[in-house]
Amino acid sequence: MRNATPSVAQVIGKVKNLIEGSFRNISVAGEVTNLSRSATGHVYFTLSDSQAALSCALFKMDAFRNPAIKNIKDGDKVICSGPIGVYAKRGTFQLVVKSIAPVGKGDLKEQFEILKKRLAGEGLFDIDHKVSIPTLPKRIAVITAEHGAALQDFLQVTSRRSLWMDVVVIPALVQGDRAPESIRHALTKAIKYHLQATEDKKFDVIVLTRGGGSLEDLWAFNDEALAWDIYNCPIPIISAVGHEVDFSISDMVADLRCETPSAAAEILSNTQNTLLSKLESNKKILSYYGDSILGEMREKVAPLSPEKLLGIFYQRLGELKDRLGECRLDNRLVELTGYHEKLMRLEDCSTQLKDSLPKRLKELSDKLERNNHVLKVLDPNNVLERGYSYVRTKEGQNVISNQKDFNNLTENDKLEIHFRDGKGEVRPCRQ
Repeated sequence: MRNATPSVAQVIGKVKNLIEGSFRNISVAGEVTNLSRSATGHVYFTLSDSQAALSCALFKMDAFRNPAIKNIKDGDKVICSGPIGVYAKRGTFQLVVKSIAPVGKGDLKEQFEILKKRLAGEGLFDIDHKVSIPTLPKRIAVITAEHGAALQDFLQVTSRRSLWMDVVVIPALVQGDRAPESIRHALTKAIKYHLQATEDKKFDVIVLTRGGGSLEDLWAFNDEALAWDIYNCPIPIISAVGHEVDFSISDMVADLRCETPSAAAEILSNTQNTLLSKLESNKKILSYYGDSILGEMREKVAPLSPEKLLGIFYQRLGELKDRLGECRLDNRLVELTGYHEKLMRLEDCSTQLKDSLPKRLKELSDKLERNNHVLKVLDPNNVLERGYSYVRTKEGQNVISNQKDFNNLTENDKLEIHFRDGKGEVRPCRQ
C-alpha cells in the first residue's frame, strides 16, 4: 500500500517545528533595509549583508522595551537578537526581534556575559552571602530617578497597601555615562545616614529601581564597582531594574531581585497588607459577636427597665383596686342579706335543739333502764340462783335441752354441768 502524500500544511508544520526548535534565541548582525512602521506599533525591516537577507519583525511590546528603534533608519548596521518564527500561511520565516542595538554598542551583551561570569567566580552571586528581606520594614530607602515612572509606581503601591512604612527617596541618575557614579554616590549616602541615625531612623532595606529599557539603557546597573558596593552593603538590598525579561548585574548581586518596581513594593508591604486583612476580618467578627452579646444583654435587662417595672406596678395596682372594689358593702347587699338569713335559721335550730334535747335524752334513758330490767329477768344466771343447772357439750358448746340431743351423744363426748357457783365434767353412760 502506497504511503499517503503529505499536505502542504503538514510539510510546513514539520519545517516550523524544526526551525523554531533549533533557533530559539540567536543574535544576527546586518544592515537595516525596507524599514516600515505599522499603525499598530509594530516595526518590520530586512536585515541583510552582501550575500543574504533576513526578514525581521519587532512587535509593539518589544518596541517599547527597545527605545533605540526610534533612531534607527535604513542603512544603519545593527545587532538583533531573538527567535526564528515561521509564518505557516505564507510559508516564510523571520527573525522575531526581542532586542536591537546599533553596531558598536551591540557588544554590550558580550561584555555583560564576561562580567557576569567573572563576578560569579568571585562569589558575588553566592546565595550564602544574601540576607533575608525584613517582613515588616518601617523605613525604606529608594534609589532611583526623582521624577521617573518607576518611583511613582513604587509609591502608588506602598501608599495603597502599607500602614506605617516610611519611604525615603535618594535621587540618582539611572541612565547614561554618569549613572553608575550617581547610583554609587546615592548608595554611599544611604549607608552613611543609616550608620549615624538613631534606631528608629535606620533603614530596614534599600531598593534600587528604574523602569524598563534596552540593554544600553540599563547598563548603569551592570557596573562592576556598583556590584561590589551592593555586595558590601550592610543593609539588605532589593534590585528592581527593568521588566520581567530584563536582568542586570545588580539583580544578581542584590539580596532579592524583583521584576518591576511595583513588585518590590508589593513584597515589602505584603505582610502589612496581610495584617490589615486579618484586622479587618477580626473587626467584622468582633462587631458581629459584640452586637450578638449586646442583644442578649438587652433582652435580659429589658424586664428590669423602669418602663417595664412601672407597667408591672400599674397592673398590680389595677388588680388590687378590683379586689378592693369587690369588698365594698354597697355592692354586696344581696350576698350579705342571704348570709344573714342563714345565720338566723342556724340560731333558731340551735334554740330548738337546746329546748328538746334534755327531754329526748330523758326518754332514751328511761327506755334503756326498762330494757336493762328485761334483760336481767331473762338472764340464765338468774335461774341458776334458784337451784337449777344446765348441761352442754364441752367441744361444741351446745346446750343439751331435750332427750333427743342427749340420745345423740356418744360415750366419748364430754359434758359440762353448769351450776350457780361453777361447773363439772361428766360422760354419758349407756346401759
